[in-house]
Amino acid sequence: MTLSRIRAQWERHDERFAAVNGDEHVKVLFDEGSWLEGPAYSPAWRTLLFSDIPDDRVLALDEATGQVGVWRSPGGYANGRTIDRSGRMIQCEQGTRAVTRTEPDGTVTVLADRWQGKRFNSPNDVVERSDGTVWFTDPPYGILNDYEGHRATPEIDGCHVYRLDLDGTVTRVADDFERPNGLAFSADERTLYIVDTHHRHLRRFDVGPDLSLSGGEVLGTSDAGGYDGVRLDDGGRLWVAAHDGLHCWHPDGTLLGKLLLPEVCSNLTFGGPKRNVLYVTATNMLLSIRLTVTGTR
Repeated sequence: MTLSRIRAQWERHDERFAAVNGDEHVKVLFDEGSWLEGPAYSPAWRTLLFSDIPDDRVLALDEATGQVGVWRSPGGYANGRTIDRSGRMIQCEQGTRAVTRTEPDGTVTVLADRWQGKRFNSPNDVVERSDGTVWFTDPPYGILNDYEGHRATPEIDGCHVYRLDLDGTVTRVADDFERPNGLAFSADERTLYIVDTHHRHLRRFDVGPDLSLSGGEVLGTSDAGGYDGVRLDDGGRLWVAAHDGLHCWHPDGTLLGKLLLPEVCSNLTFGGPKRNVLYVTATNMLLSIRLTVTGTR
């Protein structure tokens, strides 16, 4: 059930952004959170899962009815998540400091909670590659205090990006971040984009045949607070969560435009039967808008 509507405000910086349009209004689907994060859409369930981190619960939006309910509580202070190619839910849990997978029967499997015998800081966001490898970021937000997890002393000397292979091996793939956060692959999976929230920028890496990363140049920098989650549409454009809404970047490093929103945005995902519904977690609200572009598969 839509609670209210906000007129869509598009700020266009480049003529190529004219290809992007959508509904006249952004819908408010839920507004009772503390700090919402981690939206992930399941086409099989027609359900959007998202987190209310401080309240330690995972919520579910039934797309058909518009109803939001508690899916899991406690929820491990979960942050980012993704639905894998088998329909299972993989999520980063700041409370347990682990990456877990929920099976269709509800069983929870811990995929990774350590690197070289040391506990992660607090896994934050996650993506799956088509080869089944799982890539995730590990900033310290869940151990800095008790608001989004449990205060603890870090065991790893830094905040890094990791790859989990099918055999369970965890490899550090990038170690020059201050606060790695959202990440997303290009459609051909030859490029991995990773946010560094502390530096307010989005970086671009080349993915080698051996799955190593190279490059890492800055693609774009935020002029409105730190960047957070990132997703791509079918035109290769990058949508990045910022303090004033969503920033849309061309892969050549041009800021195409913005979708201005009333609250600080944390994350986003594409959903709906056609993948043309953009779901956004924005502070205490879950928002949605139907676009003329679709999310990359």
